[in-house]
Amino acid sequence: MENTDLLEEAKKYGFIQDQQVWLKPFMNYPARQVGDVKESEDDSLVYFAKRFDMFQDKVNNLLERIATSDNKGSFLMKVLHMKEQIGNFDALGDFEQVYYTLSRTEEEINDTIKQNREKNLSLKIALTQEAEAYSESIDWKEATEKLKELRTTWIKTGPVEKELTDEVEERFRNAVEKFFERKKNFFEDKKRMQNRTYERYRDLINQSYALMNSEDWEETTAKLKQLQNQWKEVGGTLSRTAMTKMWGDFRKAHNHFFERLKRKIQKEKSASREQFYEQNYEGKQNLAAEAERLLQERSLGEAVKRAKELQAEWKKLGPVRPEVSDAVWERFIKACDRVFEMSSLEHYIRKRQQAAEETYSEVDGLQARITALREFIKSDRNELELLEANLDKLNDSPSNESFRNMLKGKIRNYNRKIGTKTAMIEMFQSQLSAISG
Repeated sequence: MENTDLLEEAKKYGFIQDQQVWLKPFMNYPARQVGDVKESEDDSLVYFAKRFDMFQDKVNNLLERIATSDNKGSFLMKVLHMKEQIGNFDALGDFEQVYYTLSRTEEEINDTIKQNREKNLSLKIALTQEAEAYSESIDWKEATEKLKELRTTWIKTGPVEKELTDEVEERFRNAVEKFFERKKNFFEDKKRMQNRTYERYRDLINQSYALMNSEDWEETTAKLKQLQNQWKEVGGTLSRTAMTKMWGDFRKAHNHFFERLKRKIQKEKSASREQFYEQNYEGKQNLAAEAERLLQERSLGEAVKRAKELQAEWKKLGPVRPEVSDAVWERFIKACDRVFEMSSLEHYIRKRQQAAEETYSEVDGLQARITALREFIKSDRNELELLEANLDKLNDSPSNESFRNMLKGKIRNYNRKIGTKTAMIEMFQSQLSAISG
């Protein structure tokens, strides 16, 4: 714009008074001094008109940047700052028009921000709902990866309205933290269980090595048999490599002792050996018979105490002939199992009654015991199915024979427990029938 035009433009919006350059009042802004006359009045007016053109160029440049940007919301503070300058920028020009232009731009940006925040809210709600669905998952690997993806998407998603920010953020954070807290607890529990399992196996191995050179044949045989039974009952899960090594160490100690025992027995006279076996067999038959009578002849508490005493006496007896060993042992352990299962059942029923603050009638009590036993059997069957599945996975390699035998032993134990509980159910059902009849 030529100086002549600038001068005319300046006179529209400014004036000279007492050698001072003033901007005329506009909108709610009062007249204010923007400078002093330096050389001549006209030159001063032109100078401040040029300053307005410079200010206008800044505004136009900002508007162009906003128009070509995908993130218009990021320019809001710049627009507000430019509006603030209208009241203090020293220049002469149509500030009112600039004000209205910037105000329209501010409104447009605010509308865009509002629309974007509504979109962001919708997306964040969807992300939160998906995170909440995964927060209950036990597929730890898949859920972890998915929640990481959701969290990355969440970070990349823009803000929502300020009054909703805390609520939305907290809901999403709670869902994510809930999953990772559950995951952390799960693996900590698993690690603790594995450590307890490992230490229990190591303890049984150490006890076995301490006994492998013993010459107290009868007592050591009983102790090693006990350790073998305890090994079967350890449970838990360890890596196949760790389990195979520990089982090898365990069997090495037992094989060493029983090979020594075998050579000793072979040196003894056949008659003495048979007599030794017969005495032990008679003793074990008597213990088994007494164990079978415990629930008929004693109170439950006394029966449990005596069953433990009988088990201790059993351990003191030496071996019997191999062909009868399993049978007499099964007879004895089934009788003991029945006592302990009955004790566990009654303890469970007492707890149920105490929790409910009620006393069962005779019929209700029998029904409650039958229901509880069925639930116990269900749990036992789950464990049994897992053991059988693991057994089926083993190939026929000779190196797996020891592990296979261990699994078979555990399977026998669970079958025996299920059989004991089943017999108890039948007994209670007979009692119910007798009451109904």
